[in-house]
Amino acid sequence: MLPKDIGMVCALTGMNRNDDVLDAGTGSGIASIFFGGIAKTVTTYEIREEFAKVCQKNIQEAGLENVQVIAGDMLDAAGSYDVVHLDLQITEAHIRHAHALLRPGGYLVTYTPFLEQTFIVMDTAEPLFTDVVCHELIGRELTRTKRGTRPSTRVSHSGYITVARKE
Repeated sequence: MLPKDIGMVCALTGMNRNDDVLDAGTGSGIASIFFGGIAKTVTTYEIREEFAKVCQKNIQEAGLENVQVIAGDMLDAAGSYDVVHLDLQITEAHIRHAHALLRPGGYLVTYTPFLEQTFIVMDTAEPLFTDVVCHELIGRELTRTKRGTRPSTRVSHSGYITVARKE
């Protein structure tokens, strides 16, 4: 995820210092590091042990004591959270489990690069959650010349963020 995408997650959920966050699909830990600077606690799951080790090192270097890295499957997660963020190969089971983990009023946020995966999220989330909304994330650079300013031909699609709220 790019920093602009992570910023959207924080903005759309109203993530704050009172929130407990579950982040799954950790990778290098970039989202967990950003979330750890905002939220009360972050528990991050990464199924690939080698990535979890890299994440743990990055979390330590960031000096974050409120972020816990777990090398494992988020489908094994327990507890209750204000925000569940998924950045992985999402299945219907992930959406259902996220719903079970969320406190009333909590947010599920998914990051998906492809529409097919986004449709799985939306179709599974719509009967479980309220306010299921998908946002496409695009960045465009501007080109300035003497004649004028316009978008450059480069369009940078980074993915889709789907946000759903638990009643």
